[in-house]
Amino acid sequence: MNEKFLKPYNPQETEDDIYQKWEDSGFFNPDICIEKGATKEDAPTFSMVLPPPNVTGTLHTGHALMLVIQDIMTRYARMQGKRTLWLPGTDHAAIATQSKVEKIIEKEGLKKKEMGREAFLKRVDQFAQESHNTIVNQSKKMGASLDWSREAFTLDEKRNLAVRTTFKKMYDDGLIDRKYRIVNWDPKGQTVISDDEIVYEERDAFLYTFKYWADFPISISTTRPETKIGDVAVAVHPEDERYQKYIGQTFEGVFCNIPLKIKIVADEMVEKDFGTGALGVTPAHSQVDWEIAQRHNLEVKPIINEFAKITIEDEKLNGKKTTEAREMVVEWLRENNLLEKEEKIKQNVSTAERTGAIIEPLPKLQWFINVNKKIPERENKSLKELMLEAVRKDGIEILPDRFEKIYFHWIENLRDWCISRQIWYGHRVPVWYPKENLDLGITKIQITHESKKDFYVGITPPQDEQNWEQDPDTLDTWFSSGMWTFSTLGWPEETKDFKTYHPTTIIETGHDILFPWVARMILMSKYLLNTIPFKTVYLHGMVRDEKGNKMSKSLGNIVNPLDLTAKYGTDALRMAMVVGVGPGNDSNLGEDKIKAYSKFANKIWNITRFVLENVDSKENIAPTGTDSDPIKYLSEFSEFKKEITLDMENYRFHLVSEKIYHYIWHKFADEIIEASKNNPEIKKILLPLWTDCIKMLHPFMPFITEEIWSMLPEKNNLLLVEKWPE
Repeated sequence: MNEKFLKPYNPQETEDDIYQKWEDSGFFNPDICIEKGATKEDAPTFSMVLPPPNVTGTLHTGHALMLVIQDIMTRYARMQGKRTLWLPGTDHAAIATQSKVEKIIEKEGLKKKEMGREAFLKRVDQFAQESHNTIVNQSKKMGASLDWSREAFTLDEKRNLAVRTTFKKMYDDGLIDRKYRIVNWDPKGQTVISDDEIVYEERDAFLYTFKYWADFPISISTTRPETKIGDVAVAVHPEDERYQKYIGQTFEGVFCNIPLKIKIVADEMVEKDFGTGALGVTPAHSQVDWEIAQRHNLEVKPIINEFAKITIEDEKLNGKKTTEAREMVVEWLRENNLLEKEEKIKQNVSTAERTGAIIEPLPKLQWFINVNKKIPERENKSLKELMLEAVRKDGIEILPDRFEKIYFHWIENLRDWCISRQIWYGHRVPVWYPKENLDLGITKIQITHESKKDFYVGITPPQDEQNWEQDPDTLDTWFSSGMWTFSTLGWPEETKDFKTYHPTTIIETGHDILFPWVARMILMSKYLLNTIPFKTVYLHGMVRDEKGNKMSKSLGNIVNPLDLTAKYGTDALRMAMVVGVGPGNDSNLGEDKIKAYSKFANKIWNITRFVLENVDSKENIAPTGTDSDPIKYLSEFSEFKKEITLDMENYRFHLVSEKIYHYIWHKFADEIIEASKNNPEIKKILLPLWTDCIKMLHPFMPFITEEIWSMLPEKNNLLLVEKWPE
């Protein structure tokens, strides 16, 4: 008997050593598995990319759940004898990472602009590398069997080549241009952000109903009266009888000391039964109003700048913050008896995810991807059509399937994608302008595929680069991570990895990034490769605290997964995270649940001790005689293995973990072991049954099962590459 069994199982004494054994074996790498004979060269493949964690700090419980689910998939595939690749990497997370470093240097009395672009980016790179090292260490602590030899970074040179290649192709195909359009502007971060980076916060607000001036015929309602000084029209529904006679007319007057010309236009977008049924149109400061203005050829009058301050020729309002200007406009309405109603309401306010600033819709000159333009080499389908086709026709399965409808709705309402950001950290837009023309405002003109060639778009810089100035903007992080399934495999080169492992088998991630990331991976793969990036999308839910509350700094309930593994062992945390938690469902994580599975780990340890104490490995394990009990147990176990394998094949890990737990504790320990104490024939089947139990438990509790496996008789290979029970 191994002396280790003389005391309770202690994960702290074994986990680091076991992970080192796995790494040293090289078996995380499918090439080594083939080389050492653990996998056949012509075996089917299983491939999956790790959703790259942001290099902004440390992993949280959501990341831990992601690692656990994906490691279960990977270990199961490897035990099936598949050429199994789980490819790791990290995301530069441009805005988030730059914002973090800016806060750090501010505390040191430094400013980004004073440091200069090159010095600042060196500081960001240093921070990102430190974060990366922490994330890699945490991933290993969670038992993640990732192929570290293939690790990638969204901002490394290979990924940069993929980004520049894609930008050039999209530009040449007429899908990328630079236009003056409404964008989401973060006045604190001083950059554009995407719709997916907006956080909506419910706040108290006031809905004001008023007329622009006394004899204006229509009343309007708004929560932002300060923007009305930029109005150029009032839109009404074409079938609204109240306003029929005004459609097409233009009214002139003075609003808050500002002369306005207001045209009445008919637009079906207006809801005639909402509010007054009339919408004041401010094309420069509302996405909806911008679209109305485009349809009716209306003037665009910006009256708010990048710092969310009013910019008009009025000494009272000019330079005022929007919130301050709002109070001044409302006061003017009261003084002039134009305010008809003032209601307190709840309003969803758009805020920037990284800075918390209120988003200001502004017209800006930015780089966009056209999602509606037909692509000749893709059967004249648009990017939107390709994204819909991937799920409707090409067979991408989304788990749980309720997210399919949500996916379709999002794609069908998708606007052109603004891909430029006004930050320093990230992939620089691969466009250059002649330095001699910069004084002519060349960087301020709209650029399309048909534009005059007074600029250069390229995968590599112009030959006489010293005479050119590169576009200062960087690309949206999701642009580079959209290529993650194939850029990590060597694309745009036709590498062996790319040919072998793409399309990948599955992508597993949180349902909150179905749109910003999963959908864009589908977009990029369908457009660039004319294939899907993965066959299945598995979406997990949010990890909440034991009371069901969302974890947040303000509530003080954030849990560091490594604190829990240090206390209870990684296997206990892994089981607590997956038992009973189906795809797409949120889960509550409390210490009592983790503690229960640490007791389960010790139960497994004690069962192993009993089996080894009572079994002679050289004895014939086949039951003899007429005793039906051993036969019954073997038959039941055979059916159990079939059931578990079927569940594993269908990604029902929440059921598998629970079933194995109950079989081991209640069937094997409580019934079969107890029966074996008085029946030598049952005792003969303990070792084969227990050996398969350990195999099936391995994807869920890899550390303790690998430790036990090393002490079972006549076991030469690591459990990591043992075959899944037949």
